Amino acid sequence: MAGQTISQKILARNSGQSTVRAGEIVQARIDLAMSHDNALLVSKRFKEIGAPRVWDPERIVVPFDHRSPAPTIEVADGHRQVRLFLKDQGVRNFYDVGFGICHQVLPEQGHVKPGMLIVGTDSHTTTYGAFGAFATGIGATEMAGVWATGRLWFRVPETIRMTLTGRLKPRVVTKDLILHIIGSRGLEGCDYQTVEFGGDLIPTLSADSRMTVANLSMEMGAKNAFLPVDAAARAWLERHADGPFEPVVPDEDASYSQALEYNVNDLEPQLACPHSVDNVHPVHEVAGKKVDQVFIGTCTNGRLEDLEQAADILRGETIHREVRALIVPASRQVFLEALQAGVVQTLTEAGCTVESPGCGPCLGAHQGVLGPKEVAVSTTNRNFRGRMGHVESEVYLGSPATAAASALYGVITDPREA
Repeated sequence: MAGQTISQKILARNSGQSTVRAGEIVQARIDLAMSHDNALLVSKRFKEIGAPRVWDPERIVVPFDHRSPAPTIEVADGHRQVRLFLKDQGVRNFYDVGFGICHQVLPEQGHVKPGMLIVGTDSHTTTYGAFGAFATGIGATEMAGVWATGRLWFRVPETIRMTLTGRLKPRVVTKDLILHIIGSRGLEGCDYQTVEFGGDLIPTLSADSRMTVANLSMEMGAKNAFLPVDAAARAWLERHADGPFEPVVPDEDASYSQALEYNVNDLEPQLACPHSVDNVHPVHEVAGKKVDQVFIGTCTNGRLEDLEQAADILRGETIHREVRALIVPASRQVFLEALQAGVVQTLTEAGCTVESPGCGPCLGAHQGVLGPKEVAVSTTNRNFRGRMGHVESEVYLGSPATAAASALYGVITDPREA
């Protein structure tokens, strides 16, 4: 048998085997299970199963983030029910209103380590692959089964190797890179496959940037994604991870379904245009379109680095009078860091509205939904019709730099010209 990829090694270990083949079905032990507000549905399915107790309360993590703080009485009651369930079950890893977005909170609070098998009832659970974990999204009914048994079946995915080379130019960032890759691959270009990223670009990327790449990998159909746990990633993990960790690396003779290379030397700022994440074009091709709202935040681009990119463009300036600019830090910790660095003051003085950590605007739940015919430039991860509000609104996905430049001039703007 050929050498093993990272996914094969993790799934083999957690299913009690020495090796596994791509395409094989395995029953694997779960290391960590995450749900957010949808823990209400998971808890209902769990009760239907009839299991009296969750398999391991220490391995379940629940942050409230999607509709947090509660925007309606119905949501508030759902939150209340989840709090009672978690307390009854002894689940201590609960992060209530204000802690932030699940995909920021889990690594930040030390729950994520290399080599772990993590499942979450959120599609962007792939984010944790930035730190060498096999992390993927599952449904509420599947999660109820995990809560009851601590195990889940997987079809061992094939793996695509993507080598990233070159250096990003000023105001061209990893959001531009991953959008470009999604545009080239399409929404199903990596369907149910692992993506292993590598190449000489990776050591130059911060932890924040790596999380953006892993986060958006699922938008091209990837089951999960990995970035190498190099010296920079180790340093971040040593500050955050709870306990020791040992990265999993692929064998030198591991078998890949495809090997692709992307050189970033000539990469321009990118936008995913309505109404699909793979409808990607260089910003200059759509520059000049009037913008009503700009949103900077989410699990994709709500970290300190992202807010700093926006502040760099807006420092000493005032956003266009016809634009609403919303800033939502990914977590309370990010908000504190941005306060201490003066970033919040810079953005506020520029006319931006800073809101509590959470997901609200991303899924059109609250904190700033779009009306009919309105156009938004957003750092979120999806722009499907009606995603952020009215079905007749338009959402363009870009980097924090592109969003900030567009807020400044009131039209879609290449950040290199701001």
